[in-house]
Order: sequence, then structure tokens, then C-alpha cells
Amino acid sequence: MALNMELLIYEDWNLGCEAASGWSAWLGAPPGYAAGRGCRSCGVAGQGARSRSGVWGRGGGWTVQMLHVLAAVLLAAWLSNGGAIVGLLPNGNFEQGPKPSDLKGTVIKGKYSLPKWVKKGLVEYISGGPQPGGFFFAVPRGVHAIRLGNEASVHQYVRVKKGSYYSLTFSATRTCALDEVLGVSASNDSADLPIQTLYSSNGGDTYAWAFEASSQIAKVAFHNPGKEEDPECGPLLDAIAIKEMAPLPKPIGVLLLPHAHDYITPLPGWIIESLKPIKYIDSTHFFVPSRSFAVELVGGRESAIAQIIRTVQDQFYLLTFKIGDAKNGCNGPMLVEAFAAKDTIKVSYESKGKGGFTSASLKFKAISDRTRLTFWSSYYHNTVDFSHMCGPVLDDVRVVPLH
Repeated sequence: MALNMELLIYEDWNLGCEAASGWSAWLGAPPGYAAGRGCRSCGVAGQGARSRSGVWGRGGGWTVQMLHVLAAVLLAAWLSNGGAIVGLLPNGNFEQGPKPSDLKGTVIKGKYSLPKWVKKGLVEYISGGPQPGGFFFAVPRGVHAIRLGNEASVHQYVRVKKGSYYSLTFSATRTCALDEVLGVSASNDSADLPIQTLYSSNGGDTYAWAFEASSQIAKVAFHNPGKEEDPECGPLLDAIAIKEMAPLPKPIGVLLLPHAHDYITPLPGWIIESLKPIKYIDSTHFFVPSRSFAVELVGGRESAIAQIIRTVQDQFYLLTFKIGDAKNGCNGPMLVEAFAAKDTIKVSYESKGKGGFTSASLKFKAISDRTRLTFWSSYYHNTVDFSHMCGPVLDDVRVVPLH
């Protein structure tokens, strides 16, 4: 049972009033319709009130029925034109900005002014670098990002495969020394993610969040649920991408995690059961003990990863794994604790920050038909330049029965 690490993603859609107006604006419907200044009976008004003939605005034009038919036809054509989106969402890096006429300073004025997105509330279009008031916004990917004000949100609809699992990845960071939270939702899943802790000095921590697609269209939304006293505060958001996950083996399924918002895990088979995240790394950019992927325990005892496996009660098993450093300047003595049933082991590793690993094993006796394996780092670590939180790498986790 090797450590498998591939990320996932998914979503859901309703052609209601807001959806119809959003799609028509996105797909180039008439300006009066896209403006969406009024919305009655699931239709969108233009400049004037609805006439008795069922036509919106002055001088005739589009009826509600015509608009719904148009939206349905466009949606059907869109669905038939290829598969689900993989990679960066349309304008997921926000490098396509609003027109100058749709900006008041940095504030985006129109609901549909941010290309490919629908916004609600105060959303700012940010350029990286020094800001008024002494702020400095680091935008690690590209030049632009968005900032979500109090209770503001952005969303778009993406094509997915119903029943598939997806990983949604995005860069997010706080802009003030406050307990900032970023809400994310897709299909029928949602979560509020704390982004108070900064794990890198460039201000661009990348997070992964998983969901299951409940239909062919998913509404991907990001929301600032906070009401901060300082209106200048609010999370920065950038580099939003999606990836379908390979299906899990049928006997394993998807673990039911201890928290409702973790019903689906972005790391198949594993539970991230801690306050701090686990860093997912690859062999292209880091040192990985085995094959292509591993995890880095970056939050000390606050970064714990676990898996529940099937066992036979009173049977003995051997747990083996590797720990090391990611060749990222994370120096010093490291200590990883591993737990299985009632047994535990502490594994030391002296890191030079240049890549390396040691192997460890733990013999344990199963006390039920399910056994939880848990790993965490006993110490807290920073890279030598103090630019990143770091920690020991965990990889190649295996369990075999002893006969």
C-alpha cells in the first residue's frame, strides 16, 4: 500500500435567474440583457420595466422565453464541444482585467466586468507590488490577482464529469494580520479555509481542495465570509486551476473524514487531520525519496496525516516508510512520530537541507478490523533563509501482514 498523491476537482449548476444572466453575459448576449439591472420571474430586465407583450426594455427585443431558449441552446452547444476543463480555469489567473471604464480605482464596478467571472460585493482588481497605505501585495504568478472584500464572492461555471472527483487548486493569502478565512464551494460541497498562517515569504501559498461533481456543470465559487472592521482587509486570490482525479479502487472508496467539510480528501486515501496543511511535493522541484510524489509535514505537531486500513484483529503487521528532507534548505534534526493501533515509533533524521532520507519500520498488532496509521512531525522547522515553513518529507508508506 504505497503512498499515492494525485490531486482532484468538481461542481454543479442550475439555470435560474442569476445563472441565465451570467451565461448570457459570458457568451455575449445583448447588452440590455447582460446588464441584468432587474430580475423578475427568472428573466433579466434591461433599461425599462417589462411590457405587456413580454418584451424587456424599450422598443421590443428579447422575451424571457427567447432568452431561456438561447441560454439552453448555447449551453447544449458548449457541453457538446469537448470534455471537462483541466488546468487553469478560464481567466483563472485574472490576467484578463476589466475595462478601464469598469474600474473605480481598484474596485470592479460591474457584476460581469471581470472576464469569465461573476462577482458579488466589493471585489478589487489588484496589481502586485507596493499599495497605498503602506501595503505590499506579492502576486507570485503573473501580475494580477483579486481581493475579496467583506462578504464578497466570485464564481464561474465549469464543465465536469458527473460523479468524478476533482481537485481545485488556487493561491490565496491574507492581506492583514487578522484571522482571515476563504470560503470555497463547488457542486454540493463547501468549506471555510483558514489562511491566517503564511507558509512562504512570497505571499502565494497554493492550496488544494477536493469535491465530487454532482452534475455536468459545476459552479466554482470563492467567498470572503468575514466582516472585518478594516475595509482594506480581505484575502487575495489567484491562479485557480482544476484537475480530475483518477477513480479510487472500488474496495477502498472515499474515506469519511472527521469534519464535514473534509468529506472528500484532495489526497486519495489519506486524511489530513490537523489545523495546519500538509505540503504536496513532486520530484521535479524537490527531493522525493521514492518515485514522483511525497508529502512534507510543514506544521510540526499541527500537521498530521492519517489513513485507516483494513486489518485482521490480533494479526501482526509491519509498517514501513521513509522520511527525509526535500532539498529545500530545511536543516537540522528532524523527528517523525508514527502510530499504528497501540504501537508507536519515533524516527530521527539529521537534515543537511540537500536531500536525503532514512527508512523506518514499526511492527504492530491490530486490535480491530480497522487500524488508523498516523504521522506527524515533533518539531517545527524553517528554511535557512526563514522564507518558508518546512519539515520532514514522508513517502513510500507500506503495510504488510506478518505470518
